[in-house]
Amino acid sequence: MKINVKNVSKTYKETNALDNISFTLEEPKIYGLLGRNGAGKTTFMEILSGQILASEGEILIDGNNPFDNQLLTESICLIKEGDNFKKDLKVKNVLQIYAYFYPTWDQDLADELIEEYNLNLNAKVKTLSKGMASALGIIVGLSSKAPITIFDEPYIGLDAAARKTFYDMLLEEYETEKRTIIFSTHLIDEVSLMFEEVLILQDGKLVLKEEADVLRNQAYAVSGPIQDVEQFIKDKEVIKRKELAGMMTAYIYGDMEQAKSAGLTAEGIPIQELMIYLTEKKEA
Repeated sequence: MKINVKNVSKTYKETNALDNISFTLEEPKIYGLLGRNGAGKTTFMEILSGQILASEGEILIDGNNPFDNQLLTESICLIKEGDNFKKDLKVKNVLQIYAYFYPTWDQDLADELIEEYNLNLNAKVKTLSKGMASALGIIVGLSSKAPITIFDEPYIGLDAAARKTFYDMLLEEYETEKRTIIFSTHLIDEVSLMFEEVLILQDGKLVLKEEADVLRNQAYAVSGPIQDVEQFIKDKEVIKRKELAGMMTAYIYGDMEQAKSAGLTAEGIPIQELMIYLTEKKEA
């Protein structure tokens, strides 16, 4: 499903949560939606899922607006970090409701995940720990098989092993049946290798949209004698630098092959470092 974001702004009183953003997501991929708190990520996801309207502009999915459009929202599943389900419902009732709503629902997958996370079907949502509530959200998100599946910090309260299970299942399901997955997270180092494309928001603006492989090749650390590295980076975009015992390592954004051609050591740096850099720069 093609997602076309056209000059979208969202204002709350005097705060611009989104500020005239435009881009297109053309094909099923795993997209990393990154940014600091307050960058506008959740607002964007709520507009995309049809839960709220933009103040200006619009998001169209295959040419249609998702707001108040059940035929379209049956193809979109948004799982937020909390408050996804009515507190007084039992877990089994939540699953029945979502199985009814999503025509693509995979009950076999839901059953597998229920067993994996040892979720009590008769427990009420309000009695679940944060980890178990997150597990329920993950089960619904993956089992919906919605063509557009959105996860907004879906793992609150889950330990590292439980998060890894989620990542593994997500990748397994994605490889079996491609869909557009939009994943917003602060645990970037844990999941960045899953991303096929990265979008970074800052202060409601889109500051970067790029293929993840391109970013992995363009954000790198170059090391060598201080004088040689200083000479190499003088016309480069430097993220940060550090010196030790006559040697320097500089983190830069550019062409890694240039550093290797200059006889310096170069290696990629994590996407998280790049995100921090871009969202710190005032001119970003």
